[in-house]
Amino acid sequence: MVVKKPVENVVLDIGRKGIINDTEYSVVGIIVRKYGSSIYWREYYLKDEKRNDAFLSESNGHWVFLLPLAKENLRTKSSKQIFRDQKTYRWYETTQCYIDAAAGFFEDALNFNLATYKEYVNGTEMISQEQSVSATEYFVGNHVSKHTIKRAFKIPHLPNYSGIGIVQPFYFNLKQAINILCIVALLICLLQLYVYTSRSNYTVFEQTVKFEDVKNKEMVSKSFSLSGGSAPLKVNLHSAVDNSWANVQLSLVNENTNEVVYTSKDIEEYHGYEDGENWSEGSTSEEFNLCGISSGKYHFVISAEKQESILTSTASNYYTSADGGVSLSREASGIINVVNNNTRESASFGDLNTLRKDQSDIGELVRRTFGNQNLDSLLSLNTTLSEASRNIENRDNSSVDIKVTWLPVSFWNFGIVLTLMIIFFIICYWGRHLFNVSKWSDSSNSPYMQS
Repeated sequence: MVVKKPVENVVLDIGRKGIINDTEYSVVGIIVRKYGSSIYWREYYLKDEKRNDAFLSESNGHWVFLLPLAKENLRTKSSKQIFRDQKTYRWYETTQCYIDAAAGFFEDALNFNLATYKEYVNGTEMISQEQSVSATEYFVGNHVSKHTIKRAFKIPHLPNYSGIGIVQPFYFNLKQAINILCIVALLICLLQLYVYTSRSNYTVFEQTVKFEDVKNKEMVSKSFSLSGGSAPLKVNLHSAVDNSWANVQLSLVNENTNEVVYTSKDIEEYHGYEDGENWSEGSTSEEFNLCGISSGKYHFVISAEKQESILTSTASNYYTSADGGVSLSREASGIINVVNNNTRESASFGDLNTLRKDQSDIGELVRRTFGNQNLDSLLSLNTTLSEASRNIENRDNSSVDIKVTWLPVSFWNFGIVLTLMIIFFIICYWGRHLFNVSKWSDSSNSPYMQS
């Protein structure tokens, strides 16, 4: 029988056979139903070898496989819920439609009057109630992917998805994903525990390098060996900089491959007194990592430099105030040098008389610090040249301490992986929520409706 030949988006021909759920079905009829003025969906009537009925419903590229259901297997919980096999199905929508086109073989006469479809949904399953003037029928259905339809009926092309189907599942099983993530997290924890108990962090290189020993030249360190998987090398540098800087250049040389990892680091520390407050910035120590260093035999090539001392080594007399804030020195020529030890500012004066009359910040600092003390006596009676030189050297950084630690045990990557897994789960959970909100957006009974 052909009422009006269905043509639009019809992909299964009368007589085509396919296997669904291990049962072979034949297409015996096609009905195109119309809702409103422009909404269509297709129903394919199927028969198995025993003449049992089944149906495929397709709308916007989404497929549902349905089987007849006896009303006795259903129990109504409320006007919006129906109960079957310990599952609760929520009312989705009620739709009035009629037959627009039909072709095939039908055991009963087709009813061309207005019919009412009432659909109840539970995840990827649904119960459909079809009510006409003459009878009320029930069907139970579940989502079928279009790839399953293509394989079952050997169809090369099917319409693409449009929107979200009424029983379309989320893009992957979130519960299974959670189980997989938990198993992976457990395996990572066990692996980290094994690494923690079987390996240890240890110092592979430690040396104090004097700046004068590497001035304008490089020093090659002793060799050391690393064993195990790739891991970071933690480098710690320390120098007694005081309102000054030092620079250390390290080249890590792999003696097996001659590969070189180069790095340069500044150590800076400054402090002072300004506007009634003490300030400081920088540090006498710096720490950094050389990442992804593999096992092998290595050595360092080291060079370093520092800021030269502000005080001159030609001072014949030297004096520092009681608070250590100001240093005075007098050269053999009579020139007076003044250093603000807090800011490392310095100035030179031809003689003490010129210093006393000076109106600059340095002059004000000297008068404020020493008051009415006799500067000539202080410079004549105090520190000799050799003592001054030693004091200057004590204040200045003369060496740098280098300590390198092998870090085969690291919790950093472990924490990153677990954090990413948690973020991934949160994104998936929120994505599934948005997916369900969209799926129920066409329903007047959405559980996600805002109050």
